[in-house]
Amino acid sequence: MSFNYGREEKKWRLWKEAEEKQLRDLGVAEDAIEELRTYDWAVFNSDRRYYRRLQDACTYLEEFAEDTVQPEVKTVEDFLDGIENQELYQALVKVDRLTLQIALWKMDGYSSLEISEKCGLSVNAVNFRMWHLRKKLKNIL
Repeated sequence: MSFNYGREEKKWRLWKEAEEKQLRDLGVAEDAIEELRTYDWAVFNSDRRYYRRLQDACTYLEEFAEDTVQPEVKTVEDFLDGIENQELYQALVKVDRLTLQIALWKMDGYSSLEISEKCGLSVNAVNFRMWHLRKKLKNIL
């Protein structure tokens, strides 16, 4: 929600008038009340500048996020098509499809047990394939 200066200033003025009335009822000197008003007005303007900049930054970040949204990877082919590093692409093309599918499932947050049930391998086989893929990629990168 954006910062509405007019609405916020009206709320501030109503709050300030009520506060000043209480201060006058308590017998506070007019100089002190005026000094407090000046200070509170500076704080209000500081907050206004902060919220305006915050709104600008949020708008910028939202626009930036919309520009950088990555397409969701569903298949191994989509995964390979999204790789821009030529060396990485060449290395992954040589890897068997099942290992790449296991890597995709891992990236989606599946556990080794869930992946082993999906592809019919043992949990150790799934973990070994991932270890082997990491070792291969470490050598390249």
